[in-house]
Parts: sequence; C-alpha cells; structure tokens
Amino acid sequence: MKRIVLLRHGESTWNKENRFTGWTDVDLTTKGMAEALKAGELLKKKGFHFDKAYTSYLKRAIKTLNYVLDGLDQDWIPVEKSWRLNEKHYGQLQGLNKRETARQYGDEQVQLWRRGYSVAPAALSEDDRRNPRFDLRYREVPDAELPRTESLQDTVARLLPYWKGEIFPTLEHANELLVVAHGNSLRGIVKYLKNISDEKISSLNLPTAVPYVFEFDDQLNLKEDYFLGDMDEVRRMMEIIANQGRSRED
Repeated sequence: MKRIVLLRHGESTWNKENRFTGWTDVDLTTKGMAEALKAGELLKKKGFHFDKAYTSYLKRAIKTLNYVLDGLDQDWIPVEKSWRLNEKHYGQLQGLNKRETARQYGDEQVQLWRRGYSVAPAALSEDDRRNPRFDLRYREVPDAELPRTESLQDTVARLLPYWKGEIFPTLEHANELLVVAHGNSLRGIVKYLKNISDEKISSLNLPTAVPYVFEFDDQLNLKEDYFLGDMDEVRRMMEIIANQGRSRED
C-alpha cells in the first residue's frame, strides 16, 4: 500500500478576516500554527513516515509544512516547492471580505467565483502591483503562464502537469508523500483523483490542517480516501467554510 496525504494549510490571517486570499502571501494565525502542529502530531500517532513533501510558494503553506514536519520529527525529509501548487488566483477579489462581497453582488455570484468550475473573477490589470509578474519569486516562470485571475478549471490546468509529471510518479519508488497546499489547488487534485464532475466539485470544502489520506495499491490504483480525525468535527469545519461566502450568517 502507498499513500499520499493532502493537507490544506492552517488558518491564515485572511482566513480569520474572511478575505479572498488567492496568491496574496499572508501568514498563519496563532490558531493556524497550532492546527499545523496538531496535524503533525496526529500523523505521527498514525504512524506516517513520509519520503518526500511538496508545497507551494506561499508562506502559509510553507510554514504549515514546517510545523507538520516538526510535529512528526521528520524535518529532514526532502521538500520541493512549486508555484503550480499555489492557491487559485482570485484576481481583483483578492483582499475583499467575502461576506461584504456577497452583500454587494449576491450569494449566487460569490458562490460561482468561489466554487464554480469555469467562472473566474475579474483579472488584475497589467500595472496592478499585485500582479505576479512583479513578484521576484516568479521571475523564472514565463509571463504567459502567470495568472491575473483563475477559475478552478484554470487552476487544474496549471497544477496537473506538475502532479502528473513530478508528484504522482514519485510514488512509484516511495511509500508515502505529503502535499501541503491550498483549498482550491487541493480541490483540483481531489477532483482529478476521484473523477468528480465539474458540477459536484463545487460542494467540496476542505478544512484547514486536516490530513486527507489517499491510499493506492502497488499498481498506483486508488483504493480508498479518508480524513484523519473526528468526522463530526471535520463536517462542522466544512460547513463553516461553505458559509463564508454568504451575505448573512446562519
């Protein structure tokens, strides 16, 4: 049996403030740090020994991975970072409060921006300082590949070459891999692995710092997937995330 664990980063400062984050490089909250350490301790308790880890270029994911590896006492394993694991780019929505945006544009429109498969928010302009072409960390990425906004479909197209070309083939000679990334980039991976339809993927909300385990046989066929931890708590966290883009709290 071989396993890949997908892990969304711990709570970030903009998660706490209910803002669209995307490629904005915000930090973890104190709660997010604690969530990451807890995830590492849980993985250690369950006997995980990772051969390699992958993460994005954004520090909320990088720091989550560091805390997880610390909790596992596996700080020494090789880590590879890729911009292709970054969160979906939210374009001009980045920095806006989700609930306030829903009050302005309506719950249905915000749901499409957040969870619709093919709908992208308005793009950043070429002279917007938030445009990734101004960010040194992407200086090696061809400008044509850097998004100014993305739908989930765009995000999947961006990350799947890396998944198919780098991460998944590594499982041929490894037993356990860890991927720490973001809600939407991980939703794209889950969609691909489980062959979830464009319509049904909109209902998947991944909680922060809860390990999501995918088990494969020796021929790399998916056999089982499950979250670690209390499923009632996982479902509660999922519901909170689903409600973040609504104009009114339930």
